Amino acid sequence: MENRTAQIQNITYDDGIVKKFMLATIVWAGVAFTVGLLIALQLAYWKFNFNLEWLTFGRLRPLHTNAAIFAFAGNAIFAGIYHSTQRLCKTRLFSDALSNIHFWGWQLIIVAAAITLPLGLSQAKEYAELEWPIDIMITLVWVVFAVNFFGTLARRREKHLYVALWFYIATIITVALLHIVNSIEIPVAFMQSYPVWAGIQDALVQWWYGHNAVAFFLTTPFLGLMYYYVPKVVNRPVYSYRLSIIHFWALIFIYIWAGPHHLLYTSLPDWAQNLGMVFSIMLWAPSWGGMINGLLTLRGVWHLVRTEPIVKFFVGALTFYGMVTFEGPLLSIKSISSVGHYTDWIIGHVHSGTLGWNGFLIFGIFYYLVPKLWKTELYSKKLANQHFWIGLTGVLFYYISMVTAGITQGLMWRAIDPKGQLVYPDFIETVTRIIPLYWVRALGGSLYIVGYILFVYNIVKTIKSAPASQSDTVVEYAAPAKSEQITSPEQGHRKLEGMATVFSILAFIAVLVGSLIEIYPTLSLQKYLNPEQMTEPYTALQLAGRDIYTKEGCYLCHSQMIRQLPDDVLRYGPASTIEESMYDHPFQWGSKRTGPDLARVGKKYPNLWHFRHMLNPRDITPNSIMPNYYWLAENNTDFFILRKKVSVMKMLGVPYNDNMLANADRLAEDEAKIIAEDLEKQGAPKGLERKEIVALIAYLQSLGQKAKVAAPVAPQK
Repeated sequence: MENRTAQIQNITYDDGIVKKFMLATIVWAGVAFTVGLLIALQLAYWKFNFNLEWLTFGRLRPLHTNAAIFAFAGNAIFAGIYHSTQRLCKTRLFSDALSNIHFWGWQLIIVAAAITLPLGLSQAKEYAELEWPIDIMITLVWVVFAVNFFGTLARRREKHLYVALWFYIATIITVALLHIVNSIEIPVAFMQSYPVWAGIQDALVQWWYGHNAVAFFLTTPFLGLMYYYVPKVVNRPVYSYRLSIIHFWALIFIYIWAGPHHLLYTSLPDWAQNLGMVFSIMLWAPSWGGMINGLLTLRGVWHLVRTEPIVKFFVGALTFYGMVTFEGPLLSIKSISSVGHYTDWIIGHVHSGTLGWNGFLIFGIFYYLVPKLWKTELYSKKLANQHFWIGLTGVLFYYISMVTAGITQGLMWRAIDPKGQLVYPDFIETVTRIIPLYWVRALGGSLYIVGYILFVYNIVKTIKSAPASQSDTVVEYAAPAKSEQITSPEQGHRKLEGMATVFSILAFIAVLVGSLIEIYPTLSLQKYLNPEQMTEPYTALQLAGRDIYTKEGCYLCHSQMIRQLPDDVLRYGPASTIEESMYDHPFQWGSKRTGPDLARVGKKYPNLWHFRHMLNPRDITPNSIMPNYYWLAENNTDFFILRKKVSVMKMLGVPYNDNMLANADRLAEDEAKIIAEDLEKQGAPKGLERKEIVALIAYLQSLGQKAKVAAPVAPQK
């Protein structure tokens, strides 16, 4: 029946903020990709570190990951959410002022990261390296985003929340929870802090955060974008509404439990390891449900894959999503993890998701949105097609080379001959074997950047062809009269979709349950500690050296966790215990072995060996790919701040006595003099006692030596 009393309303969408986030995405993508290529080249040929303190792999790798996740993907998420939410809610964003605060605040955070990380100002927690003032900025800007988003939901004209909005809600709530819990820290100085978590607590919290940063920053928001833009581009409904319901609730409930699969065979309690593995395997079902729902939405229009580059990018993105979400649970199985963990296989796995799933989906969305928002036609479909094929080739080169390198590493590390001896006892043998594959990885990254350059050129030419006069999109909305509105009662999930507050609370509960069960038991650390294996805290000088170690990003290439595997024990000594890392704020178990494990390196080599190794690793190991760290013999250690550092550590539960608290700087200077005198006797220059290299040597020599009842250490090869 014709609705004669419907009111026609004009809605003006805020396209300006969407354009800002899109342009920021394009700019920061160039930074993320360029830095990524540089660090790939550094691993292939060490001289690409350029002997510059702020350009080493350890300083730039966190910059690359933060730029890729939070600058490239983050800005794209905000652009897509702000564009689609307005259309789905049939209303303008809640506040133009909040939108702009969000945009400029986020760009300020990215700039702060780009400055501080190369300077070595880092918490040394993967994907959470930014220091406490920036963490506070992230929290405040995220609150602005949340208020703007939920305020928009509150004033929506459409009663029911479309599936994309479900994923946006889960993203905003869960990222806030992850960031706040993982970033609880005590400041030591303006740009330095120590996390409240230590040892196994920090390991569990960090990988609860780290794995779910991938889940709820690189997966759920992109699934929301997929559910909106794929049907929009092909003008077809989502394949299955029921499957989308199952996909959403199963995914957000199960994903949050999976973090411990990053810590298999470590000193983490077995129950936590098994819990992570089981829930990771369960992820196969909802993850593939989402992929199938996306791909089958294209049923009946598969011919568009041949002619439309946007559809090519969407199909490529969904295919990579399926590959990554199959491989992730596979790698969480203990027998597979024993080969893949600490290797480049994990690097290939992560990048197939970031470049293939996230990158291709972003490119497809932007090829669709730019002509729409700038009211013009895409400059060249041919260039977009070339971008797809070049980018796809680049991702495949990257992924295949890294999986091959990773499996090679894993098999060489674990190879044991019939006599029970390591077949490849020298770690450098595995490094030199995979160098050619690092060059293939760099080639793949270069091809991806070539595709990106074509993308930028295409977008710039498209925008330049747009009309000079630009305005926000205005649409007409026919508000139904009350007499025409549906009065029959709604049931089940359909009813829930009309209650945004209840829906959000239930989503929060879904992620909170797994988080509490996973983390809470380890908060009572004492029940896991063996009184006969308790360790001594670091001396003040060792603590200073540890901070230098983390500043240089050494944890990115060296683990400090000897796993409960025969080859690990043969190569490095007895498996690490919970007690050995109980005073580590943050923990240093590591996630990649580009170099050997250092858990028991203390006293294995004389002080001069470490001195020469840090200044020029090739003096010790001719084929080493490690950078030179000559500035460690030039920069002075800050002894003055050591009393504050020790005081904060005591506040966090490290058992320092009153003498250490009152005289940390003097005790550190005395210890430094002893090491400097020993170095001088062995042929090193005079006057090193105040240099960072001495503090770092003190820390390295303490590793594996702090146990009150030390287990015998097997000789290392």
